[in-house]
Amino acid sequence: MVFSTVLTSSPQLYFPKTTSPIIQRAIRTCSASFSTTPQRISNSQFDLRTYWTTLIQEINHKLDEAIPVQYPQQIYEAMRHSVLAKGVKRAPPVMCVAACELFGGHRLAAFPTACALEMVHAASLIHDDLPCMDDDPSRRGQPSNHTIFGVDMAILAGDALFPLGFRHIVSHTPTDLVPETRLLKVIAEIARAVGSTGMAAGQFLDLEGGPNAVDFVQEKKYGEMGECSAVCGALLAGASDEEIQRLRRYGRAVGVLYQVVDDMLEAKLDKDINGDNKKNKGKSYVAAYGVEKATELAEDLRAQAKKELDGLEKYGEKVVPLYSFVDYAADRGFSVGDQAE
Repeated sequence: MVFSTVLTSSPQLYFPKTTSPIIQRAIRTCSASFSTTPQRISNSQFDLRTYWTTLIQEINHKLDEAIPVQYPQQIYEAMRHSVLAKGVKRAPPVMCVAACELFGGHRLAAFPTACALEMVHAASLIHDDLPCMDDDPSRRGQPSNHTIFGVDMAILAGDALFPLGFRHIVSHTPTDLVPETRLLKVIAEIARAVGSTGMAAGQFLDLEGGPNAVDFVQEKKYGEMGECSAVCGALLAGASDEEIQRLRRYGRAVGVLYQVVDDMLEAKLDKDINGDNKKNKGKSYVAAYGVEKATELAEDLRAQAKKELDGLEKYGEKVVPLYSFVDYAADRGFSVGDQAE
């Protein structure tokens, strides 16, 4: 990424002058690219809701097994509180499985990494909700981790979930399905996404604020998780470098798209987005730029994500789930689970 102004509080992190690369690319993408989607793909009768719901059930079962209550009990209870929250959509693990299956990988090969993605995602949410961060009292339809277990235990729960995710990949992925070299690439990808140049950087600028910060925050806090989820699935299945780069751009676009639409939906519920809640003023794309520009960006991101998938048409119907995720992120045509991710 190219940034032009150095933040005085961080000598190695640069602040975006205008919009982030993913948003710049989306704005340059013509919405007419929707029509380039292969006809056999667009006419598919694929049922995303059933596909997603089935995977949620399998992933929930495997997550329950992956985090049994043991000593020290309170840490594990705090971990389970956030990871096993009822009604969660499990978008990152489901996208990982779909990407793996696209390139011919077996679902069993993807489940350990899918669970790990949910663990690190939950860990990041636990830490984001802390009073010293976003100070959110609720998450996923229930009280935030620190409001029940205390700040100290919430920090420990998040700290424990990150390495547990990596360990779960190594210890549970069938070696006859995924070579160790691919697992190393998956672990490196997740570490990159959640680290100091990824989601952590997004949270830093979420706290620091500043002109145009929302663009960088959207890409880093939300785009990174979508990118990482799609790429990990592709890596597990042995996709080519070119295919992985397509999934990288696709996942990042979908991740930002999902959050931009979330901002729009929240704005409809609270028309006075610049009102009393000054703490969150300007932190969403809608608050910073308005509904009209957010709507335009959402359509451009949808077009960009689908354009990346058009290059994978040789895989036929296997690419349909990923197309469907794009439309779901933009339209929210049905409910998955009971709560927001």
